[in-house]
Amino acid sequence: MANDNKLQNIIAHCKEYGFVFQSSEIYDGLSAVYDYGQYGSELKKNIRDYWWKSMTQMQDNIVGIDAAIFMHPTVWKASGHVDNFSDPMIDNKDSQKRYRVDHLIEGFAETLDKEKGDALLQQMDQLLAANDFAGIKTLITDNKINCGVSGTCNWTDVRQFNLMFSTEIGSVAEEANVIYLRPETAQGIFVNFLNVQKTGRMKIPFGIAQTGKAFRNEIVARGFIFRMREFEQMEMQFFVKPGTQKEWYEHWKETRMKWHLSLGISPDKYKFHDHVKLAHYADMACDIEYDFPMGFKEVEGIHSRTDFDLKQHQQFSGKKLTYFDTDINQHYVPYVVETSIGLDRTVMMILSEAYEEQDLTTDDKPDSRVVLRFPPMLAPIKLAVLPLTKKDGLPEIARDLITACKPHFKCFYEEKDSIGKRYRRQDAIGTPFCITIDHQTKEDQTVTIRYRDSMTQERISLASVKDMILDKIKMF
Repeated sequence: MANDNKLQNIIAHCKEYGFVFQSSEIYDGLSAVYDYGQYGSELKKNIRDYWWKSMTQMQDNIVGIDAAIFMHPTVWKASGHVDNFSDPMIDNKDSQKRYRVDHLIEGFAETLDKEKGDALLQQMDQLLAANDFAGIKTLITDNKINCGVSGTCNWTDVRQFNLMFSTEIGSVAEEANVIYLRPETAQGIFVNFLNVQKTGRMKIPFGIAQTGKAFRNEIVARGFIFRMREFEQMEMQFFVKPGTQKEWYEHWKETRMKWHLSLGISPDKYKFHDHVKLAHYADMACDIEYDFPMGFKEVEGIHSRTDFDLKQHQQFSGKKLTYFDTDINQHYVPYVVETSIGLDRTVMMILSEAYEEQDLTTDDKPDSRVVLRFPPMLAPIKLAVLPLTKKDGLPEIARDLITACKPHFKCFYEEKDSIGKRYRRQDAIGTPFCITIDHQTKEDQTVTIRYRDSMTQERISLASVKDMILDKIKMF
């Protein structure tokens, strides 16, 4: 069930400690748009790097590209986004507020007991799969689902609303052509299929991966950075021989779940959710859902896209997008299995999993701390170096250690306040290791290392610090 209190605490913590800020906050913000602060941007980069290495460096037959955000407008006609990239919406006549019907019903279902809520969601899925918008409106009115602003059940009919942002390209306004901000990154891969295959001499099966920004005009964007209008995706399109897509679909379901579990998250926090209503391009599809503070929600999708995309681009462009398979001496349009994970949702997943409020006892007195238990490889700061005092040569030893370590991983130096307060600040930003330089360091070249999760401490050799941290933060 939803835990709104935890979500609000995470949002406040992210603001206080430099992870995520409301965009344009000094101008009262822009709804559903967020900026990543100094620690949030590091966390996001580390997650992106881990995914990228998992998909490209650790695979023998997957390469990466970086396609442009702007694309020829016919790309989106061919892909079906111009005609089909819509969500069913409903307006409240009294408040003039517009809702996505699935979000409206899901929000109401969360207020019911599990059995009734699940039954309601099952009805919704069946009606949406049949495109029965009249039935959806009846479901909303029969259950007396009210608008959160007006409190009334005075609804319009359900209508489709296209989610793409449009803009103009051209130096003269009268000559400008309408183009779209991409709503997904996958099409940049499809239109470059032959470029990559031929220049890379790629042999099927092979994959093309990329990360990048996408844009959707979400009417109801909520859940902090879970659903935004400007977001980042990490996608991989895997091209396979027709008829083999089912085995590759199962392969990537298993592979991607292993990646999630490699983050140290318990298996019971994940589940697969098979799609009831398939997208127009898919013959199989499922989501990997994580138990966010607001319940199980999608973090990654795995889709068998058939040969829809390449055939559409072949038709609309007039260019052949076939592959010649020398093993069978035959040309064919490959099928595609897609893995698509939201980077921002993954950041939120990692934050949700890592955030913990602890009640402690220090020197027989009640104490507490907020800690972010990031996997060390993803932590924004890997090592904090803390001289016990600002004198007696301790800062110089600390600076020398920072100089030796910072080419290899992100470090932090601080000499202000008591060592206890400094530890608490590092706990709050998720730093896994703290090194304290004290007077004994000058005598025997040892330091105190303090571990974030257990708060235990031990003496180790100053010379061994860099290699020890490198070993603990390695990705593979």
